[in-house]
This record gives sequence, C-alpha cells and structure tokens, in this order.
Amino acid sequence: MKKRLFAAAALALISARRLLVPPYVLADRVVLISGGSRGLGLALARVYADHGAKLMLLARDSAELERAAAELRQDDTLVGTVVGDITREEDARRAISETLATYGRLDVLVNSAGVIQTGPMHNLTLQDYQDAMNVNFFGALHLMMAARPALAASKGRILNVASVGGKVGVPHLSGYSASKFALVGLGQAWRAELRREGIVLTTACPGLMRTGSARHAIIKGKHRLEYGLFATLDNLPLVSLDAGEAARRMVSAMQRGDAEPVIGGAAELLVRVQQIAPQLTAELLGLGNRLLPSPGRSTSGLPGYTVETALTQNNPLKRAAEADLNEK
Repeated sequence: MKKRLFAAAALALISARRLLVPPYVLADRVVLISGGSRGLGLALARVYADHGAKLMLLARDSAELERAAAELRQDDTLVGTVVGDITREEDARRAISETLATYGRLDVLVNSAGVIQTGPMHNLTLQDYQDAMNVNFFGALHLMMAARPALAASKGRILNVASVGGKVGVPHLSGYSASKFALVGLGQAWRAELRREGIVLTTACPGLMRTGSARHAIIKGKHRLEYGLFATLDNLPLVSLDAGEAARRMVSAMQRGDAEPVIGGAAELLVRVQQIAPQLTAELLGLGNRLLPSPGRSTSGLPGYTVETALTQNNPLKRAAEADLNEK
C-alpha cells in the first residue's frame, strides 16, 4: 500500500511540474550541435531551427557541414559551422570559443555525435571499445566541460543523446552499449550538480531510428550478414522511429527539463521489462543472441556502405532516410 501511495505521489509531482513549469523557450537561443551535419544531428538541427534558434554545427567533414548549413539557411536560420573532432579536447574548446565569438553566448549544447560498431564480442578488439568511449563518452564530456561556464552564464541546457543501449546491454553492440551506459551515468551525476548553476541536463535514450546512419557504422564479424540485419532492423516500420519524430520528442523533453526520456515505443517496452524483470530480460537477450550471426574469422571492421547488398540498397525507407539526412 505504501509503495502504491509513494508511486502515486511521485506521478502527481511530475505532472504538477509539467503543468506549472513553462517549457524552455528556444527562439533566439544559441544552440551548438555536435554531429550536426547529418543523420540525427541534422534532424535535431531542423527542429531547433523550427523553434527559431541560432545554430552552430560541429562535425569533422567540412563538405557535409556546408551542405547541412546551406539547407538550413534556406529558411533564414542563422547557421555557423565549425570543423572539429570531439575526441580532441582542444577541438572541443575551440568549438565553444568559435560559438561565443560568432554569437556572443551559448544557451544549449547538444551532444549528438557518436560512433557505433556492430558485431560479436569475439570480433571486437580493445581498440573498438576505446574508440566507442572516446567518441560517445569522452567526446561529450570534452564539450560539456568546455561549455559549462558559458551555459552557467546563460542558465542554459544540455541535451545528451545516449541510447536504449545505455539502459539495456544489447548483444553485438557491446562497445556501443558500454559507452552509452557511461554517458547515462555521467548525465545522472552532472544533472544533480549542474542544477546549482542553473543548468538543466537531459539524457535522451532513443531506440532504433531511421537516420540513414547505418551505412557509416563499423561492421565486424560476418560483415554482410551483420550489416544486412542491422540496416534492416534500423529501418523497420513499428520497430524503428522516424528520425524527425525522434528529434522532436528529444527537443520537447529537453524543453520540459526531463531527466532521462526513453524515446520510442519499442525502447520504452524493453526498458520497462528490464526494470521489472532483469533476470527474464537477460534470458531473453541470451536466446535472441542465438539468432544473430556467429563470429567471423577476422577482427577487421568495414564501414556499412562497403558491404551493401541488394536487400539493403533497395530498402525504400533506408534510401529515403539517407537522402533526407545528408548520409552520402
């Protein structure tokens, strides 16, 4: 009885906060988005632009950045770009400096850049795990540390894009899951401490999304089988979420100041089952792993676009996402 009363009280407090606290207004805010040149980062940039924000896009590829910026500027959005690698601390500091030099302030930091390797644990090397941590965890941390003084001055916000793989460990995504678990834990600790400075941090945990980015994933093991399965699941209706819709939900959650929103129905179901029945979830994941491709002979990794098959190339949802989100 006490547990039910506590749960009801908690729900009432959450509902009251949403009703009484107005959403964070984005018009004229300055937003820095890592990985903003393509995929989910570009989808997020479009949502912020729709709200009237001023953008700074950060990515490694200058040509991709210019294509994304040119599209966004068509609607009279103010867009700056900065070329940099978030695994380099000095590049992260420079991205913040250039944003401040361009706009005079920073209101929102969006950590969207990421790397993903898919394949059996037998084919992943220590370097694969280090690469995942360097981008997905340390890359976000570099930007957060560099941006904190500016965000404290503006009483700004941080949106970290983690993953459902940061809430539930997923077979054949062990390096990715480990790095996203780390990002979720970082977000929980930083959110509590940043509130003293007036900064609100949201860690979004989306499930599968049709971002077109599968072609840039690093494929390990039996390359064609792994990629075929990954790229197909990533673009299945009902299982995967449209990238634009996912981006809108993440931005709305950030505006509300939500702590850890899970994005997508399938992702929510997986997380809830894990919370209620972790042993059952572990057994089901173990059974599911038996249906995945067996390990390959080599530890070499190949970009997804090098192992396309007729099945993946002719998937209309995949092709549409790639064309829409600058995934050349």
